[in-house]
Amino acid sequence: MTYFEKHALHPPLIPRAPEPDLALVVTIPCHDEPDLPGTLASLAACVPPPKPVEVLVLINSAGNAGDAVKKRNADTLQQAKTWAKAHPSRNLRFYFLHFPDLPPKHAGVGLARKIAMDEAARRLVQTGNARGVIACLDADSQVAPNYLQALLAFFEQYPDCPAAGIYYEHPLEGEAFEPEVYAAIARYELHLRYYVQALRWAGLPTATQTVGSAMAVRANAYQAQGGMNRRQAGEDFYFLHKFTPLAGFSEITTTTVIPSPRMSHRVPFGTGKAVGEMLSGNAFLTYAPQTFNDLKVFLENLDRWQSVGLTLSQADTGVNLPPSISTFLETERFPEKLREICANTASPEAFRKRFFRWFDPFLAMKYVHHARDHFYPNVPVEEAVVLIGEYGLRIADWALQSENIQLPASAQKWLLLFRQSDKHRKPNNP
Repeated sequence: MTYFEKHALHPPLIPRAPEPDLALVVTIPCHDEPDLPGTLASLAACVPPPKPVEVLVLINSAGNAGDAVKKRNADTLQQAKTWAKAHPSRNLRFYFLHFPDLPPKHAGVGLARKIAMDEAARRLVQTGNARGVIACLDADSQVAPNYLQALLAFFEQYPDCPAAGIYYEHPLEGEAFEPEVYAAIARYELHLRYYVQALRWAGLPTATQTVGSAMAVRANAYQAQGGMNRRQAGEDFYFLHKFTPLAGFSEITTTTVIPSPRMSHRVPFGTGKAVGEMLSGNAFLTYAPQTFNDLKVFLENLDRWQSVGLTLSQADTGVNLPPSISTFLETERFPEKLREICANTASPEAFRKRFFRWFDPFLAMKYVHHARDHFYPNVPVEEAVVLIGEYGLRIADWALQSENIQLPASAQKWLLLFRQSDKHRKPNNP
């Protein structure tokens, strides 16, 4: 049984055969989106790619969705088709699929991405290009003019890269939204960047940004890792982190995705939810810096964990460890897990690799929530980025301490500093 027979929900969805040298398929889930043509126009405005590229839009809704949603989706489909006919692009084809009756139990962004990405992988394999690229974008996002060229160039330059996150920036000003929306998205994006940089500083090598509209994967790697999940929220986090432990995983910083900052209540967490809550008057909080300092104490002891792994007892686990991490390790049966890791590795390199396959971003987030719930309550994001400088986290080339730099006065200015660091960060693997 092939991957597609086992995992794809449908037979081939696009009757037209792909171009023989198809290199990239951009997949876009679309549910009740008011400005899909704006996203399509952004792609069409890109510098023409040197190889054929397809854009696959999957307009979808649950079978039990209201009539108004289904009508708006149907109208969007017709508008998008009309737009595509009026805007032919060299080496760029647009396809639109309509799924108005997805199973209510599973309908959502994860299932929509899965159907589109499965079809993209099938088409790339059909051309004999199993190493071709599938990109994920959202129906309310924009891209930089070099987006298509940059993705193709990156995966050509790094043939061993199975998948990558893509650099993104939410808009921080303009006339499309009220000023309060731009202020809210600055805080939320600052939280996202602060969280990942704090994890990296603590010693977690697989920490990376996971934004659904800003990731790309080779078709063969997509198949090998079991494809996209059907989660109704957080599908990007669970998907991309299947690739972060793999050799060659990287981040593309040569182009930019511009996600929408708009509010939304369609998912229980994420950008739209956070912006909506801030617009409702709720303060936006993030994880306390002490959380990551405690994690750093634990991860700095890797040599010790390897040397005592086969004999470590539960009582020994907490020696010289902060209570937030020692109590968490108790719940995770750390000595037992460490013995298993040590018994199956013979070198420091192998130990480290296996250790971080266990203590991965999923487990790190579980720890962070444990520390938040039992030790360190959340704090305002502007306060967090100031305080973490006391523990030595460096952003760009400056220590975040008042005696070394003039501290920014707003979340937006802090965000620009964090963006600079992420934009120029040297990837781990390529």
